[in-house]
Amino acid sequence: MNQPSAPLRVFQVATGNVGSEMIKRIGRRSDLELVGVHCYTPDKVGRDVGELAGLAPVGLRATGTVAEIVAARPDVVTFHGVFPDEDLYLEVLAAGINIVTTADWITGHHRTANHPHPSGRSWTAIIDEAAKAGGATFYGTGMNPGLNQVLGLVASADVAEIENVTTIESVDVSCHHSADTWRQVGYGRPVDDPALPGMLRRYTGVFADAVWMMADAFDLDLDEVAFEYELGACTKDVDLGWYQLPAGSLGGSYVKYVGTVAGVPRVETHIEWQMTPHTLPKWDVKGCYITQITGDPQIYSKHMIFPAPGTDLSNVDDFASIGMTVTGLPALNAIASVVAAAPGVITSADLPLRAFAGRFKA
Repeated sequence: MNQPSAPLRVFQVATGNVGSEMIKRIGRRSDLELVGVHCYTPDKVGRDVGELAGLAPVGLRATGTVAEIVAARPDVVTFHGVFPDEDLYLEVLAAGINIVTTADWITGHHRTANHPHPSGRSWTAIIDEAAKAGGATFYGTGMNPGLNQVLGLVASADVAEIENVTTIESVDVSCHHSADTWRQVGYGRPVDDPALPGMLRRYTGVFADAVWMMADAFDLDLDEVAFEYELGACTKDVDLGWYQLPAGSLGGSYVKYVGTVAGVPRVETHIEWQMTPHTLPKWDVKGCYITQITGDPQIYSKHMIFPAPGTDLSNVDDFASIGMTVTGLPALNAIASVVAAAPGVITSADLPLRAFAGRFKA
């Protein structure tokens, strides 16, 4: 695939944590041109996009309707909201505009299971139908789920006989300043609250998609993907400034999505989140992404992320922006490959290796 001579025109949706960081990143690239930003909050509409992202004015005003997205005729819409907007997806795709999203989508299994369409049809089928009718492509990714599972697939390339592949996110999440997100997951609620397991499963169900995607790439027919969990109770009151965790509330969790064949775990993804180290039980959070493969030979691989030289780690916002960058960049770097792909819903298993390549500094 030859890179396009002209920049691909990008219309971004949302200016939250990830969205604001991606506005900054797009502005530094020669292969992408930001032509619009869609906001859901009324008081953001009409304001300069640079101001919304914490930059100097860029001369681009935020809009608030899907009609304005369609009228701009971008090559791609990048969606960085916390949760999907399927109505927006369907209208944009039907207009022939590609979509790359970091919001709760890898294959669509999770959206269908936990947020079903009133018709009973699968969301994947509905979105695929709209995309093909419009001649557009729809792709969901992120760091995890997303790139983390791609790393798991790549790490298996030199394994002759695989028994199990497990990808793990082992991170401290206290710098992820999205109170709405953590309320959805149940952090801060009493650890014995019977609603907690369901809240965790509903919010993290997209990680089951990651297991299905990996299994598809391995040509492995799974019988099921099971949900398992452990909850860590705060041993004292914890005040993070932006979030409070009373003693006895959920302050850490270990979630597993386990894909099995004939009762044997074959493909797994684990999520080890720590909001505070003051929990019981407490896990040995490693601050990285891990691939473990049992087989012949065996693989243990760490994907560790460090800030760029000169980053002020005493600045909480600068530190948190690293997480936003690695969440959004897999979407930006895949844009050219998605634009070139066949219409319909695709996953990382359908994209060429170049879709996962970064860009050199100009």
